[in-house]
Amino acid sequence: MTVQQLIETMGLTVFHLTDPERPVTGGYVGDLLSWVMGRAGQDCAWLTIMSNQNVAAVALMADVGCVILTEGVQPDADLLRRAQDKGVNLLGTSLDTYTAACRLGQSLG
Repeated sequence: MTVQQLIETMGLTVFHLTDPERPVTGGYVGDLLSWVMGRAGQDCAWLTIMSNQNVAAVALMADVGCVILTEGVQPDADLLRRAQDKGVNLLGTSLDTYTAACRLGQSLG
C-alpha cells in the first residue's frame, strides 16, 4: 500500500505530503522517541501523539513511510516546517490511537 492509498482508505488529514507513492508496509505505535528510533520498521506508518519538531528527525532516522498524529493532535509550527524541509509525510486523524492502529492493521491486511 502507498501513503496515498492509506490516506484515502483511512480518511487521513494531510499536513504535509512529499512522497505519496512511498510504500507503507507496517505500523508502529509509540511516543518515546528513543524507542521509535530503535524499533519502528522502515516504511512503516508511525502513530503518535507527539507533535514537536523532534518527530521529523526521528521519522528520518527510522526511515518511516509516514507519521500519523492521532487523537486530533495538530503539528506545532516547528514540526510542520521541519517535515516540509526534510520531506516527511505528515498526516493526522481524530481517531484515538488504538482505533487508528486497528484501522491501519485492517488497511494493510
